[in-house]
Amino acid sequence: MSQFFHIHPETPQQRLLKQAVQIIQQGGVVIYPTDSGYALGCHVGDKNAMARIFQIRQVSGDHHFTLMCSDLSELSVYAKVENSAFRLIKNNTPGAYTFILRGTKEVPKRLLNEKKKTIGLRIPENKVALALLAELGEPLLSTSLILPGEEFAESDPEEMRARLEKQVDLIMHGGIIGEDPTTVVDLSDDDPQVLREGRGDPAPFR
Repeated sequence: MSQFFHIHPETPQQRLLKQAVQIIQQGGVVIYPTDSGYALGCHVGDKNAMARIFQIRQVSGDHHFTLMCSDLSELSVYAKVENSAFRLIKNNTPGAYTFILRGTKEVPKRLLNEKKKTIGLRIPENKVALALLAELGEPLLSTSLILPGEEFAESDPEEMRARLEKQVDLIMHGGIIGEDPTTVVDLSDDDPQVLREGRGDPAPFR
């Protein structure tokens, strides 16, 4: 049975954040709110927790995960960021963008795109997500909570509890959040490429 935390969307309770981080560090899979709907998350280095997310999502082994980062300095540890790309990211984060960048040696090889050696990274603007990442002190391996057969991410934590409480270790209830996917921007080469238009304004990257 998973734990279920009612967490304040504006001023997240530090006590609950500390407990959530303990669960993540002990190999747990958590559901948490972001600015683009609810996401599944686990520790970057935990293969077993990652395998459980594959099972929940029922996706293949080449599914792309995202590293959720708390700020630019953390993102720079895990991605090779050229000056022009850095300025673009700095001017548009936190925000509803996922940036495709070349990974550094800090990123486990199994998470990188096999051909391009890239990884998706983002800095969310959701206060619960940012507070959780700050408490964790490192990125959270994440993917949108889109259940098998569904087109959009789940929005109601009570429904998530009914369906997933035996498959995850923690559900962080930060309110009902509509699914509004991120804008995906490939910054791994010289010219930015908008791969998907979502909530984030694509204009700065055109």
